Amino acid sequence: MRAVLQRASRASVTVDGQVLSSFDRQGLVVLVGATHDDGPEQVELVSRKIAELRILGGTDGGEVSVSDLDAPVIVVSQFTLYADTRKGRRPSWNAAAPGPVAEPLVDAVVEALRGRGLTVGTGRFGADMQVELVNDGPMTIVVDA
Repeated sequence: MRAVLQRASRASVTVDGQVLSSFDRQGLVVLVGATHDDGPEQVELVSRKIAELRILGGTDGGEVSVSDLDAPVIVVSQFTLYADTRKGRRPSWNAAAPGPVAEPLVDAVVEALRGRGLTVGTGRFGADMQVELVNDGPMTIVVDA
């Protein structure tokens, strides 16, 4: 499982003109991709890192986690995180788990974060989404599990 965490000062996810999730204060936009052999262990590791990594700015100038700050998180499924571009000009998606495998894993990450008491918005699995954010810093972290 792979997650790209982007610290943002505001963000939204829109599908067919409808805003599904948004926030207007410091939070994280997290792109999550799954591969074929991912399972509960990877879900736990990724959700723990999302919740506990100290990458947000605290009020005292130090770094804090989304859990410390009770900051919002938007999770967006992103199979393209497993693109293989080593050959030719067309990416291969073979490493990405198919929808019936990936969707429950991404949903499990969302539920694990909510289980930690976080406010979590989402996109819509498989939809053509417009993800807008102001990357704060910029701060972008890749987590592989």
